[in-house]
Amino acid sequence: MKSLNVNIITYSSNFAEQTVKMWRDSKLEAIGVKESHSFESHVYFLNSILTKEFVVELAMVDENVVGLIAYNQAEISQLYVHHDYQKSGIGYALLQRAKDHSSGKLTLYTFEVNKNAQRFYEKNGFKIIGRGHENEENLPDIQYEWRANMDQSL
Repeated sequence: MKSLNVNIITYSSNFAEQTVKMWRDSKLEAIGVKESHSFESHVYFLNSILTKEFVVELAMVDENVVGLIAYNQAEISQLYVHHDYQKSGIGYALLQRAKDHSSGKLTLYTFEVNKNAQRFYEKNGFKIIGRGHENEENLPDIQYEWRANMDQSL
């Protein structure tokens, strides 16, 4: 893949439809399950709920949304990179933003079926701390944790 000019910006509702389309497409590719919510309710969730509880940032290539991260000091709620842009450093750059703004510890969940995400998180210092399936997709998931002092020992 050629070198990309990626810009990470703070989410703006101007990008709502593009963001939700990328998010839904990426999730379907990752877990093979269609979104149960309507497109409109997904936009509402992004604009009215997610942005109130988390910092939401977008990875942009030209004027196209190719990645999304939603995080606070303790948790990553969402991290998606469009499948055409995976393995290009975008996920790493977004993850680093969350680490840089963390309290020194982050947790997140990923679906057990999403082996690419598991490899990505484990390569970036996350350790499994739990398993379960308390999500609306009713799929088994894995809880991960990252600690800043663990990164320094790598």
